[in-house]
Amino acid sequence: MSEAETHAVSVSELTGHIKAILEGTFPSIWVEGEISDVVRPRSGHVYFTLKDSQSQIRGVMWRTAASRLKEPLKDGQSVLCFGDVEVYGPRGTYQLVVRKVQTQGLGGLQAEFLKLQNKLNAEGLFEASRKKPLPRFPRRIGVITSASGAAVRDFLKAAAHRWTGSEIIISPSLVQGNEARSRLVNAIQVAHQYRPKLDALVITRGGGSLEDLWCFNEERVVRAVAASTIPTISAVGHEIDVTLCDLAADVRALTPTDGATKSLPDAEALIRHIQNLGQRLQRQADQAIQNRRTRLQAIESRTVVKRPHDMVLERTRMLDELDGRARRAIFAQIELGRAHLASSAAALSALSPLQVLTRGYSVTLSESGEAIRDAKQVQPGDLLRTRLHQGEVWSRVDHDADESR
Repeated sequence: MSEAETHAVSVSELTGHIKAILEGTFPSIWVEGEISDVVRPRSGHVYFTLKDSQSQIRGVMWRTAASRLKEPLKDGQSVLCFGDVEVYGPRGTYQLVVRKVQTQGLGGLQAEFLKLQNKLNAEGLFEASRKKPLPRFPRRIGVITSASGAAVRDFLKAAAHRWTGSEIIISPSLVQGNEARSRLVNAIQVAHQYRPKLDALVITRGGGSLEDLWCFNEERVVRAVAASTIPTISAVGHEIDVTLCDLAADVRALTPTDGATKSLPDAEALIRHIQNLGQRLQRQADQAIQNRRTRLQAIESRTVVKRPHDMVLERTRMLDELDGRARRAIFAQIELGRAHLASSAAALSALSPLQVLTRGYSVTLSESGEAIRDAKQVQPGDLLRTRLHQGEVWSRVDHDADESR
């Protein structure tokens, strides 16, 4: 065994030495910084990050100390923390165990965030009327993210389980650091040059501190997102993280996985919907068929269909009855007419001048058939016809009326 191996120490021993030196060197101390990444588990302890523009340190407040806070800690607060520096052996990290906190207002980054938010909001960049709807069945989706980050893996995994009918184009970009701003703007511009045109654009990355996500609060990036003509989804960080890109995008997703959920249709839900429509269509078709079968059965049971000859016979009997009634009515009208004619003839005969002849009178007529009413109507030599009750008498005038006197 070499000398180096003889004097080697374990990781626990090394950590113990560091813990003794660090905790013995620094007494209780006041530390100034900005609060971020606040986590409150059910145990009642509070975990957070205390940072400035260049460094950060993990902080913890045990439940007893946290219960004495007048107001809960919030991301972006500028605070003074009083506590002890402690080494956490299981992880080999150091942290500040805070016993007392004095708030000083918003930190620098948080104040800058709110200032830019108010400015862009006044310009209308976050208005709901600007939001474009996402296509229901996108054919091509662009994804702007880090090529090596967990976000792209989460997105693709969720997309594979949700829908396989869309082409996904990954546009690699830095999503953290000073150069991320220009890289993101360039990636958005390039996405608008793809042909065929993208149907949706997803900008995503995993969670992180306010500093880690700050590139998504840069004014150039936010304006590029707002100006996008492609429906855009911002899926930056975790549920508790809100960036200005989230506000400017057409749709905000809580996580990269949620970004895939919002940009792609749910294949299983569509299959269930189609199956449901198929079942409804089948039920309606079955019902329509049953209704028509019932109607056919009702028609089939009618006598006119079962025994059509009976209807012919019935109509024949009806015609015979109508014919008999018509004949009786015609004969009755004829008899009535005869009786009426006989009555009229009798009345006419009673009024006829010829009827007077039966009582011994006669009628003298000229040769032309004109009744002689005055002796002056005839001249000697005229032939006259006298009508009697029985027969006629012809005579000739010998002299006129004046000679008879």
